[in-house]
Amino acid sequence: MPATDIRLGVVGTGYVGLTTGACFAHMGHTVVCGDIDQRKVDLLNDGQIPIVEEGLEQIVNESRSSGRLSFVLGSRAAAEGADIVFLCVPTPQGEDGSADLSYIEQAAREIADVLKPGAVVVNKSTVPVGSTIAVEKVLQRDDVSVVSNPEFLREGTAVDDFLMPDRVVIGASNRAAAEKIAELYEGIDTPILITDPSSAETIKYAANGFLAMKISFVNAVAAMCEHVGADVAAVVDGIGSDQRIGRRFLNPGPGWGGSCFPKDSRALVKIAEDHGYDFSMMKGVISVNDEQRRRMLDKIAKAAGRHQSDLSGVCVGALGLTFKAGTDDLRESPSMAIIDELHRVGATVKAFDPTTAGELDPHQTARLANIELVAEPLDVANDVDVVCVFTEWPEFAKIDLDEIALRAGKGTTIVDTRNLLDPDQVKNAGLRYDGVGRR
Repeated sequence: MPATDIRLGVVGTGYVGLTTGACFAHMGHTVVCGDIDQRKVDLLNDGQIPIVEEGLEQIVNESRSSGRLSFVLGSRAAAEGADIVFLCVPTPQGEDGSADLSYIEQAAREIADVLKPGAVVVNKSTVPVGSTIAVEKVLQRDDVSVVSNPEFLREGTAVDDFLMPDRVVIGASNRAAAEKIAELYEGIDTPILITDPSSAETIKYAANGFLAMKISFVNAVAAMCEHVGADVAAVVDGIGSDQRIGRRFLNPGPGWGGSCFPKDSRALVKIAEDHGYDFSMMKGVISVNDEQRRRMLDKIAKAAGRHQSDLSGVCVGALGLTFKAGTDDLRESPSMAIIDELHRVGATVKAFDPTTAGELDPHQTARLANIELVAEPLDVANDVDVVCVFTEWPEFAKIDLDEIALRAGKGTTIVDTRNLLDPDQVKNAGLRYDGVGRR
């Protein structure tokens, strides 16, 4: 059977599911995506994309127009008649770092009796080691194979990451099933690593854990730079030019966040703990990240001439709310964590983010209820005590600093948690500058 004749079902149209379905359809496969939310299904069939992700709307609508991509209500409708079914449902995390597999198990139960003989079920969501076995037990189908094919998608570049990946990882105990999944990626010039399920599942966690470690490391180096009088920008250029280290993920900031790094780092610790290993190194990575957010709060308090335990009466202007540029995702956002703490110690916050400038969905409305959202970036400076750059949106790098000084007042400090601005230009505008590890 040619790869393009394979019919795919995708269960879940969240960030991973929608990108997976749309990209496979873009590659020429026939894809049916199922979701439990009728309103969401209707929106997608109407060409409306519920997330901010560059290039995704275009390929969704191109594939819909060609008839290769459709959206249906429910997992059974997506799986019925499919040769391969991708499970892309949430795996929320408990307080102890363990993953909740109830959604993926429920999806497996729902599709079990409609799967074709010889079908392959694929765990695409990030799941703990041993999850392929857990899905097999729920399916109770000896004629169906379960495979791990973890995603390595960065929010903001997910389409490119899917279509031009560094590698494709497939974990299976059945070689024929693994090769069937490998066929789907024909036409993409990338290494395909076929291994056992446990190794594939571990690769995903280890990759994100390592990247989180790099960010925590450079944030710790930035803190040291502030103490010894070094400039982290020069230090990063020096160490990043070493090919053994590389420049990527060595940008100091307010800490890492989003839907993957926090969850996967904690999961690594929990998985290791469950199997009798104390992953103290990863615990340190998480601790440094927590400390970095406290350091940003301290910078804001000092800029306001106050102690971080009491900022009552202080107004902070925030540029950026999402955990990174190019996405509307507020999950585990360092910006939101710092703002929550500002509110706790009595400060008020006015903020601008490109993704909150329009109509908000109910979740965003609830999450941002205590923040005064302004219409334009410059409006965050109106009568504030401190201006903070929290997210590295490109437009913030070009903001009119003279106008900031006019609205906030000469001598106001810009706390640049992303090192996005030129310190000299900030000072020339009559403002004070405090970056991360900058001289």
